[in-house]
Amino acid sequence: MNDLEFNFSEIINMIETRRQNAYKKVNEELISLYWDFGKYISEKVNDSNWGDKIVNKLVDFMKREYPTMKGFTRPGIYRMKQFYETYKDNEIVSTLLRQISWSNNVKILSSTNSIEEKEFYIRMCIKNNYTARELDRQISSGYFHRYMLSNGKANQSIEKATGEEDYPNTRILDTYSLEFLDLPNQYSEKDLKKAIISNMKDFILEIGKDFTYVGEEYRVQVGNQDFYIDLLFYNRALSCLVAFELKIDDFKPEYISKMDFYLEALDRQERKENENPSVGVILCASKDEQVVEYAMSRSMSPTMVSQYTLKLIDKKLLEEKLKEIKNIVEENKNKE
Repeated sequence: MNDLEFNFSEIINMIETRRQNAYKKVNEELISLYWDFGKYISEKVNDSNWGDKIVNKLVDFMKREYPTMKGFTRPGIYRMKQFYETYKDNEIVSTLLRQISWSNNVKILSSTNSIEEKEFYIRMCIKNNYTARELDRQISSGYFHRYMLSNGKANQSIEKATGEEDYPNTRILDTYSLEFLDLPNQYSEKDLKKAIISNMKDFILEIGKDFTYVGEEYRVQVGNQDFYIDLLFYNRALSCLVAFELKIDDFKPEYISKMDFYLEALDRQERKENENPSVGVILCASKDEQVVEYAMSRSMSPTMVSQYTLKLIDKKLLEEKLKEIKNIVEENKNKE
């Protein structure tokens, strides 16, 4: 890497770090607002003659004064009341819940039973940066109950995640946060990329029976610099990590060089002694075509390269799925 590229990476890291700090702060303020709102409603309902009529008037008031803010419907207001009443006596959980999105908080609140189960999934969201879909999958699979049966204590399954260092890279701005800021719902290239990545991840897990999901925007560190891999999986058949990078652009040779850089970092930091070299898959979704390329270590023998190629998801299949997902995402967005 030359000095110019190194300096640019420093700038990118500077911007992304500050952006993540802003995302985190916005989310904390939004959750605090819903908490305070829930507390206010709870106290009014319990200490006075507030009933459905006054709540309905409050809904009308919010529609009139804050028409773009999401969540202030009648069910939404009672959800805030339930949110406050559920966690008000648990100081630890009431702090943790500000570190995840409102969408994930609502899912946990409505789909779990005990406070232990709720804390378990809140911590899982913080540690693994779950999207709403990923959280729903974990809850639907009964992960908490399965873990309790095999281990006995929920808090042993995940690290304690209460400090700022636990989620500096979490992207937690959902639509509630955007509307809280009164930001326009613009459709950007980043939105497109995020939607495609989410769908590609589901497809890879569905079609690639030997793939195990490791993380999204997975951080690798080189020197004092942080870099982020779009998707990272572990392939049991190949006994190696598989990194996926998505580009909303035509394929360029430098994408291979960048992926090689990521693979070297993975092999140096994450690869275990009994595992094979990491492999990369580059997905390019431009306006006119979709291209998929593999990136493998130059030290691999032709036999190993052939073995990897056979056991990875076929390029043609990935290209077709990439095109399909891109078209669906763009069509759905155009309908909004």
